[in-house]
Amino acid sequence: MMPMLSDKDFHIIDSNGRLTVRFEPGLGLPEYAVDFTDPTLLYRIRKGGGRTQAIAKAVGIKKGRALPTVLDHTAGFGRDAFVLAALGCRVHMLEKCPAVRALLADGLRRAATDSEIGHWVTERLSLQDGDAPLPFAPQTVYLDPMYPARKKSAAVKKELQVLRALAGDEDLTVALFDQAMALAAERVVIKRPASAAFIIPQKPDGIVETPNHRFEIYKRMTCDALK
Repeated sequence: MMPMLSDKDFHIIDSNGRLTVRFEPGLGLPEYAVDFTDPTLLYRIRKGGGRTQAIAKAVGIKKGRALPTVLDHTAGFGRDAFVLAALGCRVHMLEKCPAVRALLADGLRRAATDSEIGHWVTERLSLQDGDAPLPFAPQTVYLDPMYPARKKSAAVKKELQVLRALAGDEDLTVALFDQAMALAAERVVIKRPASAAFIIPQKPDGIVETPNHRFEIYKRMTCDALK
């Protein structure tokens, strides 16, 4: 596993009005700022399949029922939370790494002023460090921990390089799942690499698959019955 870098290895600076992480020379890591107006991310919410895409099905978005409230328990840089909010869900994010959380909060602040997305970002996305009471009782708790990189995998995207450097590797644990299950009113959804081993002892109630990932669905009533 990759440990978190020391505070001496990076600096978070104000670069042209946005918080940016800058790493020490020699680490080979790029500068990074959270940007919810990035063209590739905006393209995904416009053309990515809407409510038919895998993550939407997994969290419980379904025709004829109200949109679920979602707690993203492992927010990272907030991309999946942003996609769910773009679909209409109210999403609250938890991120325990202070550096990642600061970059994410700044990205949300700037997104809130954008003429295209600002109105719904403000209404549907929120963030905290994990210590304060939740603003609502989530129907779905979403888990996407930073699983350890495989030695033979291709070079990861810039965003994942930065996230791994700041937050370290934290693979899924049963304790994290149990915590999520205690918070969820209806289901816990775990995003995993398609080829990753199953960590949770009980069989999921459903799986939504993509070529690269799978979303394991654990329904609250089923898991309660197994105890």
